[in-house]
Amino acid sequence: MAKPLFKNYSYNFDKNERKLLLNFCKTILKQMTSDERFYNDIRSFNSIIEKLNDPSEEVKLTKDEKTKLVFRLKENADHMNKKLKSAGFIKRWLYKSVYTQYSLLLENHFTD
Repeated sequence: MAKPLFKNYSYNFDKNERKLLLNFCKTILKQMTSDERFYNDIRSFNSIIEKLNDPSEEVKLTKDEKTKLVFRLKENADHMNKKLKSAGFIKRWLYKSVYTQYSLLLENHFTD
């Protein structure tokens, strides 16, 4: 079977998914702005935030933006899963809801 030449990086996020991604990207930007090594990542996440804030239905990402976003989401989901295993009852309840949101987002939109 032939490999497709072009991939579609257009996504239709619902209101909750947009809000979750916006908060995620803003948090990442706060963490990365102090280090100049992340200049390309900062530029990519600023672009993602602009695209998510756009009122249009469809969000069109570039390959680089999608790759960086998925990588950071997967890292964060893995980190939440590790924290979930060692947390107490109340923290586990909070971590589990965030972990399920991240995993559903990855599963629904970013699986290859």
